[in-house]
Amino acid sequence: MTQTTVTSTTSATATTTSSGLRSLHLVRVAFSLIWVALVLATSASLVSTDEPTVIAAVLLVVYPLWDAIATLIERSLTGTGSTNSVSTTNMVLGLAATAGMIVAVFSTVGTALLVFGVWALLSGAIQLVVAIRRRRTVGAQWPMAISGGQSVIAGATIAATSASATSNLSTVAGYSAFGAFWFLVSVIALSLRSRREKR
Repeated sequence: MTQTTVTSTTSATATTTSSGLRSLHLVRVAFSLIWVALVLATSASLVSTDEPTVIAAVLLVVYPLWDAIATLIERSLTGTGSTNSVSTTNMVLGLAATAGMIVAVFSTVGTALLVFGVWALLSGAIQLVVAIRRRRTVGAQWPMAISGGQSVIAGATIAATSASATSNLSTVAGYSAFGAFWFLVSVIALSLRSRREKR
């Protein structure tokens, strides 16, 4: 096989991966915006000492579960590589957070916020690692790197303030809204990179 063929194959694979990631990120944007709207419409007034309502409980459980599913889809899009073990860790973390949230929603909003915060911190760190490792093969990963770093800070803040009397679910709605913003920026960055490579 000639060098030209290898380069073409690598380029085609990268293009397919980029296209798949753009589609997945758009789905994640839509999911996050719908989730934020539902939280703000039904549960934003719940504070740390309240018991989650049924709707709030479902929303809190679904969020990390969806992240685990999205990570699985992303892994199938990007194929094997150095990020595989990290993706597996993230999926396991998402499922563990889902299980933890199922327990937490039978307690208080504060407990649920603590679980959410710890999960956001750890998953953000993993997202940052994946973005750094993927920057050479896929490119345009700076939005995901920023999002991961922001998730670490936000998660630590949510966990640290979870027991505060003023903490409420609007905090996690804001977290998700920022996540949606960075996924949208990622779609734009990947699209621009793809156009440059086609020229």
